[in-house]
Amino acid sequence: MLYKTHGTCSHQISFNLQDGKIHNLQFVGGCNGNLKGISSLVEGMNANEVMAKLEGIRCGLKSTSCPDQLAKAIKEALQRAE
Repeated sequence: MLYKTHGTCSHQISFNLQDGKIHNLQFVGGCNGNLKGISSLVEGMNANEVMAKLEGIRCGLKSTSCPDQLAKAIKEALQRAE
């Protein structure tokens, strides 16, 4: 899945969705260390669980965040998989 983010410092998210689990998550742009940490933490996790935990997180005064954008990307990937 390749997802173009909106309203964040990162501008793209890519990951594989296999058997409902997240694999090979990568962000382009954004806070490198934090996003590598998120990528490591969600590796192999159930996509629905990741989406539920990250959806709605805000970054400062922005209406979204990189984790929130990941939740949106996962939602889109799950809808495509149906």
